[in-house]
Amino acid sequence: MADWRIEGQYVETCNCEFICPCIGSNLAAKPTEGDCKAAIAMHIDTGRKDEVVLDGIALVVLMHSPGPMADGNIKVGVIVDERADDAQTQAINDIVSGAAGGPMAALAPLVGEHAGIEKRKVEFEVDEGFVRTVKAGDLVDQALTGVPSAVREGEPIYLENTVHPVSSRLALANATHSHFHAFGIDWDDSSGTRNGHFAPFSWTG
Repeated sequence: MADWRIEGQYVETCNCEFICPCIGSNLAAKPTEGDCKAAIAMHIDTGRKDEVVLDGIALVVLMHSPGPMADGNIKVGVIVDERADDAQTQAINDIVSGAAGGPMAALAPLVGEHAGIEKRKVEFEVDEGFVRTVKAGDLVDQALTGVPSAVREGEPIYLENTVHPVSSRLALANATHSHFHAFGIDWDDSSGTRNGHFAPFSWTG
């Protein structure tokens, strides 16, 4: 098993109504729409796998679960920044598939289909406030706004000690818009009522 580490920022929107029941049930609850469609975007600020440097590479993991995530049979596809070369793309795929160990290895038994890899220009923007925006070519366009805390000014509300593979501490957010069409996973919403999360992350393998 290779030694590796990646650190950066994460943004996610899904088709569940706010607040998504998956996190609060340890992935056992039925999604609000019956199935779960999610776009998990990650910007690697610093990272390396073996001799492959991953600094500055962004990616999006698209997921579809036909029911509660704990029941498995999840479809997963990966969109990697078009700037990534073959070695970087392979390293990222090994990490997000769980093949290289680390946090995604725990999710791997729930995956029923690996739908492949697409390359697109990935734009990942972090506002100084609570706004996050991610675009991946013509495949993903999502944005969210964090829910401000009434207790700590300048901070969002957080969920702690979650089973989420990206981070155990997630900021709550509303998806202002969420559009993704790739790997047979399709979702469009601009209602502002759907779920979102963001957080810094740090993974090692």
